[in-house]
Amino acid sequence: MAQHYRITLLPGDGIGPEIMAVAVDVLKVVGEQLNITFEFTEALIGGAAIDATGEPLPAQTLEICRDSDAVLLAAIGGYKWDTLSRHLRPETGLLGLRAGLGLFANLRPATILPQLIDASSLKREVVEGVDIMVVRELTGGIYFGQPRGIFTTETGEKRGVNTMAYTEAEIDRIGRVAFETARKRGKKLCSVDKSNVLEVSQLWRDRMTQLAAEYPDVELSHLYVDNAAMQLLRAPKQFDTIVTGNLFGDILSDAAAMLTGSIGMLPSASLGEKGPGLFEPVHGSAPDIAGQDKANPLAQVLSAAMMLRYGLNQPTAADRIEQAVLRVLDQGDRTGDIMSEGMNPLGCRAMGNALIQALSGG
Repeated sequence: MAQHYRITLLPGDGIGPEIMAVAVDVLKVVGEQLNITFEFTEALIGGAAIDATGEPLPAQTLEICRDSDAVLLAAIGGYKWDTLSRHLRPETGLLGLRAGLGLFANLRPATILPQLIDASSLKREVVEGVDIMVVRELTGGIYFGQPRGIFTTETGEKRGVNTMAYTEAEIDRIGRVAFETARKRGKKLCSVDKSNVLEVSQLWRDRMTQLAAEYPDVELSHLYVDNAAMQLLRAPKQFDTIVTGNLFGDILSDAAAMLTGSIGMLPSASLGEKGPGLFEPVHGSAPDIAGQDKANPLAQVLSAAMMLRYGLNQPTAADRIEQAVLRVLDQGDRTGDIMSEGMNPLGCRAMGNALIQALSGG
């Protein structure tokens, strides 16, 4: 009997529709191979939603997402919408989606593929063998804290305010996700904070330290965020699993992504306590190359694999997709962002065709 899943597709903006089309084709092929059927429903988010409805996250989109088994997002944003008021920008729609689905845990792997070591800006001996998972808290911290805004003081001067805040419960739930993730990997967890100057970080460190007693098989360490950023560049292989708050995680996961040579290669998963997860590449919408068949679809395809693994409990299907990606890289197929001398240059659609051939044993 076929297993059936309802998937909400959010192509979004820029290169989003192009890379989403590749991921859908790949999912259809692996589904046919393993007797898995998908019911795909497209919905609007980001700039595309603003143009069509006047808001970055229409209520209908959130309802469609809630009614699905998983949500696959491509990319949002672009220069066109950068001058809008904050509440109307595409990124506000993404924050609203995460909050609306209760997605508090973001898993962002940064793994060096052997075929792309030379694409990294760091020396081979520094990055070879890097395999890091960044667990980022996603619905709290400074991105959601109140009060926030730009206010006028009594002297007429503008003053910008953002509030970084976490409760014990918010820290504990992301901490448990991180400890459980580390337990399945190398059993090493590094908690990143700024507890030497921030009270919220002191609470973070205190809670992580207390949680460690529940996971005696996991080695817990702590780093200040500035030192963690330096260590990611100096000696990234010391890290296995990293857990940190929303702001620090946003920055560090992008830094970790560039260890791999291209942010265009990395997927992510955003998970809650229940309901559908959200799976998306970590790169942006790249409006400068949108519609030119230059985009790298591999991060989107790998996001679909994470969806199968973490959202739908279909590890065999995820394995097949990940092996297909390795196969096309082994044969020298490259998009422009990961191109090197002697490799075979492909556009977005051609890379998708190569993946289909790899899945089909061609």
